[in-house]
Amino acid sequence: MRGKQAPKRDVAPDPIYSNPSVGKFINFIMLSGKKNTAQGIVYGAFEIIKKKEDKDALEIFEEALKQVGPGVEVKTKRVGGSNYQVPIPVKPERKNALAMRWIINAARAKKGRAMEEKLAEEIMLAAKGEGDAMKKRADVHKMAESNRAFAHFAY
Repeated sequence: MRGKQAPKRDVAPDPIYSNPSVGKFINFIMLSGKKNTAQGIVYGAFEIIKKKEDKDALEIFEEALKQVGPGVEVKTKRVGGSNYQVPIPVKPERKNALAMRWIINAARAKKGRAMEEKLAEEIMLAAKGEGDAMKKRADVHKMAESNRAFAHFAY
């Protein structure tokens, strides 16, 4: 690897909740630099969650991230001419990033409704431990479990 590694930049918290996680989530939603549109989608989804659930939308969002974030994942490692899928623990920053990405991809995969509604539904399902994002997490955990025999190749 040439040069220095780029420094980690802090993400600006969102304007309404002053929460860095929500700011990061808005950045994940954003397409083609349209941040106002992304904010509208996220805040619209939070409003829908507020109407349907008794708890605060931010609490449900945090719970969804905690539920969906994987504990382990597999990484390909080449040892002696063959490739192994080696299970490794996930760092907290990556865990949040994966959780956000999976929730957004699950919401985008649903068809026929506004993105706000799809996102709100996916966040509520994820907070309860259901939905497509949780299915993705289960698949990743299953893959790591089935390759547990190669854990001694880690690092």
